[in-house]
Amino acid sequence: MIMFTTLYILFAAIQLLLAAYLLQPAFLLLVYSIKKLFFKQRKIIRSEGDKDFSFAVIVTAYKNLQLVPPLVDSVLKQTYRHFKVYVVADGCEQTDTGYNNDPQVKVLAPAVTLSAKIKSIDYAINNFDQEHDVLIILDADNLLHPDYLSVLNTYFNLGYRAVQTNMLAKNNDSVYAQLDAAGNYFSNFVDRRMRMELGLSANIWGLGIAMETTLYKEVVYNNFLGGFDKKIQADIVKLIPQLAYAEEAIVYDEKIDSGDALETQRTRWINAYFKYFKYGWNVFVTGLKRGSFNLMFFGFNLLRPPLFLQISGALFFAAFNLWIDPTLSISWIAALIIFPLSFLIIVAIMSTDKGVISSLLYLPLVFLRQVRAFLHIGKANKAFLQTPNNKVIYIEDLLKK
Repeated sequence: MIMFTTLYILFAAIQLLLAAYLLQPAFLLLVYSIKKLFFKQRKIIRSEGDKDFSFAVIVTAYKNLQLVPPLVDSVLKQTYRHFKVYVVADGCEQTDTGYNNDPQVKVLAPAVTLSAKIKSIDYAINNFDQEHDVLIILDADNLLHPDYLSVLNTYFNLGYRAVQTNMLAKNNDSVYAQLDAAGNYFSNFVDRRMRMELGLSANIWGLGIAMETTLYKEVVYNNFLGGFDKKIQADIVKLIPQLAYAEEAIVYDEKIDSGDALETQRTRWINAYFKYFKYGWNVFVTGLKRGSFNLMFFGFNLLRPPLFLQISGALFFAAFNLWIDPTLSISWIAALIIFPLSFLIIVAIMSTDKGVISSLLYLPLVFLRQVRAFLHIGKANKAFLQTPNNKVIYIEDLLKK
């Protein structure tokens, strides 16, 4: 009898937890609507006495530099001038970016292939030409909006020690690219914009994260294959009052354009979720000990399963409860209706691109691809799974679009 009661409580707790994750976007939409109706939007304004922070822009490139020249070009065209670019050409046959002679660019070629983003970042830091207040981590396929560093300087003058910037799509020329962009819009709203609005710490991406150099050096890595963002955010969120989100600081990122690329990407992400699950739990427990809602909420969301597992779990409970409590089945069906509606509304709020919104009709394809990725997560433990990028475009041409 005791065992049955324990199992029942555990079963109920799992359902409650999953329901909280699925319904969180709808709740945040409600909060967003209330704030929009009754409160003025906060504006970040540069002040006359602001300090000019020194930025180290770290670009990690693996095996080729094809996409690096447009990125370096976009950095050199910043309206804010206190920076230096460090390009780590890891395993690259040639190291000419076309800007190697520019005094604000330093190209580094490790003698031994590093094959890990974390190692490339450390290599850049160890080869800084000068002390930099803040470092920014970028991938080779990124581009920066001309005001990117100017906006970041304002945020650091406000006292933030780590700031995630706004990642937007560099390309939307395929259904998969549009679906990838839609996923970004959704997570930007749920995990970044609304967190910032509520004074809570925002999740980071693996790129476009800016933080004090001294803060980054406090993070110690034991594993170098995948999950860079999982580890770093779990550490720094415990060291600072708030991990900020700067929606006005825009970094463009290449979206995947095929089903195979999506599988590779999701295999890496899903593997990282399970590998670094313990970090989410550690942040949550730390929040409990400190009485910090910010840390508890952050840890709670680090523990959140990938969306396809949430949907799969909801479908399972909707079917299973038919034999236990049909009322619960109806509740799960309602949740399975509310969640996609919330997803659609959020993407519509965040994007004006009709192609991105219409691409949502193909979401079942993403679900199936993620199931296949889940079945191959072991691959990510054996090698660095690189998502192919090949869209060479310069910032002027992108902004004209």
